[in-house]
Amino acid sequence: MLTRKQLLALIALTLMWGVNWPMMKLSLRELSPLYFRAITMTLGASWLWLFFRARGVRMLPHGTEWKTVVTLALPNMLGWHTISIFGVKELSSGRAAILGFTMPIWTVLLGALFLGQKLTLRVAWATLAVAAAIALLMAHELHNLTGRPLGVLWMELAALSWAIGTLMMRRLTITLPTEALAVWMMLLTSVCLWVLALVAEPVPSFQFSPAMWGSLVYGVFINYGFAQIIWFGLARNLPPATSAMSVMAIPLIGTLSATIVVGEVPHWQDYVAVVLVMSAIAAVLLPARQKPLD
Repeated sequence: MLTRKQLLALIALTLMWGVNWPMMKLSLRELSPLYFRAITMTLGASWLWLFFRARGVRMLPHGTEWKTVVTLALPNMLGWHTISIFGVKELSSGRAAILGFTMPIWTVLLGALFLGQKLTLRVAWATLAVAAAIALLMAHELHNLTGRPLGVLWMELAALSWAIGTLMMRRLTITLPTEALAVWMMLLTSVCLWVLALVAEPVPSFQFSPAMWGSLVYGVFINYGFAQIIWFGLARNLPPATSAMSVMAIPLIGTLSATIVVGEVPHWQDYVAVVLVMSAIAAVLLPARQKPLD
């Protein structure tokens, strides 16, 4: 059972990560995708490193721990954050959030295909629900002359990258503190993002509007900062069902908050898709009910 403090922290975390989707969209109006990721991730990881170091967490990897950091950073950070930001650029932020959070279903399917994990009726339903949601949003993007069907592909590739990283993390023996692992994955990814940005995008002028500066501050201190701190504080004691409910709520919050943050009005396809994805997440993450003993 969650304490009142844990419940408030979980609500705050879910709101932070949900609202982050339209905040990213707001940032991309004035800043190119790779520079946005490079700036926010570098600054966020830097102050997180100082925060955890001050709390006595061992932050420096030893020996083969560096290999673990690099191996996990490729799909979990570089793959997910690089590919998904292009999806956010192409799609409405709510739609990107819905598609991005198909990641738990990809995790289960990949585990069944390559690791021999058992497929169940709940997984079958989740797969059908996600397929229907993707088809619905893809059809709507193709129907509109200004649609961005490529954005759907970007988001599903990002979700697939995250799922691969999740499976890798489950199978590796990790001796480095989780906080240090996450921060170093962010720092190494930031270096790659700076290189990619310098090669592929024009250098920004940094003559941004107040709203743009606010969205950057949100990315650095909320998304890559306080949200991470709250998550690490909750993750060790969070029941699976509670964690699943939080994950389910994020795409819904992203869709609803987009109207306020960036003025995006969801279509009926978005509402149907978010219900389908939420039900799919529930199917694969919520624990099954235990049958009563006779």
